[in-house]
Amino acid sequence: MNPKKLLALTKAGIMESLQFRLGTFVTLFANLIYLVLVYYLWKAIYASAGTDRVGGMTFTDTMIYLILATALFNFLEMFVVWDMSRSIQSGKIILDLLKPMRFRTYTFWSYSGSHVVSFLLTFIPTFIVVMIVTKGAIHMGLNLLWFALATIFALIINFNIEMLVATVCLYTESTWGINIVKETIVLLLSGASIPVAFFPETFRRIVEYLPFRAIYDIPLRILLEKSGTDTLQGLLPLYSLQLVWILLLIIAGNLFWNSSVKKITVNGG
Repeated sequence: MNPKKLLALTKAGIMESLQFRLGTFVTLFANLIYLVLVYYLWKAIYASAGTDRVGGMTFTDTMIYLILATALFNFLEMFVVWDMSRSIQSGKIILDLLKPMRFRTYTFWSYSGSHVVSFLLTFIPTFIVVMIVTKGAIHMGLNLLWFALATIFALIINFNIEMLVATVCLYTESTWGINIVKETIVLLLSGASIPVAFFPETFRRIVEYLPFRAIYDIPLRILLEKSGTDTLQGLLPLYSLQLVWILLLIIAGNLFWNSSVKKITVNGG
């Protein structure tokens, strides 16, 4: 794959994202309201629990986890399913399929620019604010590098889950209900809404082997790791889980897409 083509898609995505700056600030404001609600909700939960630790996490640990999970959600968020559905309904997908690039590759890199903008405008500012408010509660060491690697893996996993659901559009043309179910499952089982550590033990053991946890819980666990430079050996199982799911999802996604695209029908175009 020509790196210049991929870079061009990234630049185009950045320019497109910057054209809708108001939308970014509206999202930030909505997230602020959400975090205020989360703060008071979990404050009440810890007060009723009668202990300063729930699931092995203090109130501060939980808030840092959930705040960064929200910022990470904004960074990883994609609209592959919605875009695919609209492309099929309008007929635009035919033009996308005729581009001199594999459709899945083109789709992935077409979102890369928005990821860059979101990372710079949402995640980094949120991380800095958390560090200031918590007076450096997050360890600053090699865990930042391990976190960056885990986040890249999470991005790939999230995209492949999106593409699997989006491919269903080739059969149904509209996947509003399916996508809502997908988003609910991902947010619940990934740790984005409730830390995985809070799940009942039996349920948590099952969730730990699912791909959803690899999107949010694993990167956040690595970031919040306090032991620093001597954690790589302990992180290998987490990376291994991510890599296994990347491989499985890519294989399943390609097989499903290659089979489904032959049956494509459009209403417009």
